[in-house]
Amino acid sequence: MKERDAAEITVPKTDLASFTAFIDYLCTDQLDLGEGEGEQARRALVLRELAQMYQVPRLELLCAQALQESVGPASAVPLLEAAHTTGDGRLLAQCRRFVADHAAEVRASGGVEQLRDLGVAKGLLGDALDQVAELK
Repeated sequence: MKERDAAEITVPKTDLASFTAFIDYLCTDQLDLGEGEGEQARRALVLRELAQMYQVPRLELLCAQALQESVGPASAVPLLEAAHTTGDGRLLAQCRRFVADHAAEVRASGGVEQLRDLGVAKGLLGDALDQVAELK
């Protein structure tokens, strides 16, 4: 491991707080996702990626569980986009169902304005059209 002799180590796709939480988890077996709903979901995403990168399957599962529990009106769209990007089919399906079932709450929370991925937007539009067709 070259890192042992390095004065500075760069870990891609993370931030200091998330990497510190990763190291704390390795040392204590305690998962700290921080404060606030949005922060917890963001940190769970980063920690899950670190867990995959460093092959820590239990942490990966704990993060996946935390993400599934954190789906709400304000977090559904960002989590949907993250699930689409990472290929997490289970979280993707859960978020799509949540958006379909709680469309007014997601819209009121500003979730629609958070959409950045055109593919996800097309998917949500398709879901909405399917619901309209079912209602007829």
